[in-house]
Amino acid sequence: MLKRVLLLSASAGAGHLRAAQALETAFNESGNLSEVRNLDVLNYTNKVFRHLYSKAYIDLVNKMPEVPGWMYDKLDTPWKHQRRRLALDKLNTRPLVKLLREYEPDLIVCTHFLPAEIVAWLRAKERLKSRQAIIVTDFDVHAMWLVHHYEHYFVAIDEARAYLEALNIPSEKITVSGIPIDPVFAKKKDKAEMRLKHGLENDRATILLSAGGFGVGSVESLISALMPLQHRAQVVAICGRNAELKTRLARVAARANKQANVLVKPVGYTQEMDEYMTAADIVLGKPGGLTTSEGLTKGLVFAIVNPIPGQEERNSDHLLEAGVAIRCNNMPTIAYKLDRLLGDEARFAKMQSASKRMARPNAAREIVSRLIEIAG
Repeated sequence: MLKRVLLLSASAGAGHLRAAQALETAFNESGNLSEVRNLDVLNYTNKVFRHLYSKAYIDLVNKMPEVPGWMYDKLDTPWKHQRRRLALDKLNTRPLVKLLREYEPDLIVCTHFLPAEIVAWLRAKERLKSRQAIIVTDFDVHAMWLVHHYEHYFVAIDEARAYLEALNIPSEKITVSGIPIDPVFAKKKDKAEMRLKHGLENDRATILLSAGGFGVGSVESLISALMPLQHRAQVVAICGRNAELKTRLARVAARANKQANVLVKPVGYTQEMDEYMTAADIVLGKPGGLTTSEGLTKGLVFAIVNPIPGQEERNSDHLLEAGVAIRCNNMPTIAYKLDRLLGDEARFAKMQSASKRMARPNAAREIVSRLIEIAG
């Protein structure tokens, strides 16, 4: 039985945190341990480093997305930049190192590559005995996820397993689990009931516009681009923690709703995303690993707009290849492409079926079950 489990994530975007929270829920449901702790490792770094990892990253995504995209590709050579990156990380994570050595849990589960690297280094120096599992939270495995000291990798798709095997990671140390999402997404809920509960009309195509957990992206531009839709539709705009964005969208909604063909409903930070996804037909926006995995469990079709160069570009490729998504490269054509999609019922139904086939609604529980098995 595991006595202590430490979940380590990083608030560089919301996805890593949500994956850790999903695992925390699944661990607590399992009843197989006495203590589980869930920590954001950026709280155990210095102020400048924390700023670069979180706020500076979000600013770059909004203002200069080509920069993180360039960095993503530049650093994606297995093992090449590991020493330099580790030297920087060690310099800035001393409080984390202190915590790990003092707490020394039975198992450390990382949903971000930063703590995975620190844990592997401590184990290499025989300064930590904890076992480590690594949960990759995108569909591709970037080189930054690669470490030498670990017990197990959990990846989203079979292609990711094949990639790790090609890098000589033993197949018995890899599980294709899907990306862990809150177990609540596995619960079956009625679409009509969810639309009624959240003030949505039942006879409109429902588009969930996801700005991400931190409310980034040009959401007003997206909504303006949807106004020419010929199909009767309603747009649920999830603003995350961005209260200012929600206020701006409320004004946009007041104007848009007068024309009645396309209704707009702004929603702030919510813990009922599973219900909004149940109510929806289409997810419009950026294909982050967690949002994508949640949408797949509800059989949603994806309309991808302006994916962040790097990991979201690669997530897009996998969704398009699986036949669950369309991609809108030019803002003025979004309404045209969605009208074509909504007007082809057979195509839309086929994409919904493909989405359900790709889904892994029980990933968090399966990961926890496998970890308990590995712990023996």
